Amino acid sequence: MLGRVFKAYDIRGTYPDLLTDAMAFQIGAGSGRFLLDDAAGAGDTTPMMRNVVVGRDMRTSSPKLSKQLIKGLRGARASVIDVGLVDTPFIYFAVNHLDCAGGVMVTASHNPPQYNGFKISRRKAKPVGEATGLADVRKHAAMADPNKLTEGDTTVEERDLWDAYIDHVRSFIDLRSRKIKVVVDASNGMAGTMVPKVFGEGGSAIEGLEIVELNFDNSKGEFVHEPNPLVASNLDQLRNTVVQQNADLGICFDGDADRCVVVDEKGRIVGCDHLTGVLAKHFLAKSPGAPIVYDLRSTKAVAEEIEEAGGEPVRSRVGHVFMKQVMAEKGCAFGGELSGHFYFEDNFNADSGAIAMATVLTVLAERRRKMSTLVKPVARYVQSGEINFENEEADDALAALKDDFLAKAAIDELDGVTIDSFAREGWWVNIRKSNTEPLLRLNAEAKDKDTLARVLSNIAPLLGRRVDH
Repeated sequence: MLGRVFKAYDIRGTYPDLLTDAMAFQIGAGSGRFLLDDAAGAGDTTPMMRNVVVGRDMRTSSPKLSKQLIKGLRGARASVIDVGLVDTPFIYFAVNHLDCAGGVMVTASHNPPQYNGFKISRRKAKPVGEATGLADVRKHAAMADPNKLTEGDTTVEERDLWDAYIDHVRSFIDLRSRKIKVVVDASNGMAGTMVPKVFGEGGSAIEGLEIVELNFDNSKGEFVHEPNPLVASNLDQLRNTVVQQNADLGICFDGDADRCVVVDEKGRIVGCDHLTGVLAKHFLAKSPGAPIVYDLRSTKAVAEEIEEAGGEPVRSRVGHVFMKQVMAEKGCAFGGELSGHFYFEDNFNADSGAIAMATVLTVLAERRRKMSTLVKPVARYVQSGEINFENEEADDALAALKDDFLAKAAIDELDGVTIDSFAREGWWVNIRKSNTEPLLRLNAEAKDKDTLARVLSNIAPLLGRRVDH
């Protein structure tokens, strides 16, 4: 039963049928053992390396799960610093700010309210995924016996780090005396707590900023719309309000406020890869020649924009585990992912919805142009969006694709199969397997609509049955 809630990048399930209070204790014990062993293995034995930061989101099950998680952590001989009701990037900040062994956030991110789960971070807020420790956590958790684990001399300390966190996020914003009006949809999630604290009620803490608030009430743990900004229908209210309010832009956060999506002044959704291309130039102005990382599903225009600005474009596998690893290994100044995660060197290489918002506002102010005008040059190619295909023989389908195109295009397997004929024929595609379902995920791009249509008509029949969800 325990194994059913462990996913590729985190732990998640419906509460209390799949994910139970007893499991939260086990996961706490497994996490504590892994995090303390990880710190000791790195030769770090400072007193703070016995501490694990714990935070939680606004879901009604989060207080109970947090309480049991903390018991489990203490049973594994970890002391706990409880930072309370926070957004997930707050945990990344706290782990680094306090120099702890790691952190655990109780959240189910963008899932419906009946879900909950845990996101685990190691030292320096490095993510813990299946290949970077989550398998060990699962193993240790399965062996955790509450009758044999004692808290010993461990402690639990409740600590308020909001002042330090606020100072950190505000260091990324500079409106240069320009007035900006932004509609923010908190999706009834943790942005409803974070945005007023960081930016002030209605933007009052930042000179020149006006925030129109949507769905900021997170007291009931319920959602007016699904807290997933990647689903276009979840942005309808935001898009309409931006136009009605004559705002400069809109920003929608997911449930735990580590991801966000931007809407321009015309109410049009800005692709997260297009936004990466826009923001990259801002960071390259500060760090000339720096590497900038982007996920390999992104438009070709991202790499072109980075090169034009004198930077080094770096492709990455999809997922925050891989993006953060590349950020650290390559010394990247900035990174952007199609999923709405944005990564910052000056934020310990971690992603942050709050800092993404601060940076977007800063770029809008310093460039003194409309959001649509900034994005238009980057949105110069035609994209398919992600298309899913049901296929029980995914490996065979990918192998056949490689054989078909081996002599016709460049092929790489950084993440799935990427077939690139952009220089010669003006198109490229990436096909990846789902981590959780028997699906193939296709992303394609071309220089014009006719080319994209032709490529899709040739490749789609080879991938299985199209699934529209």
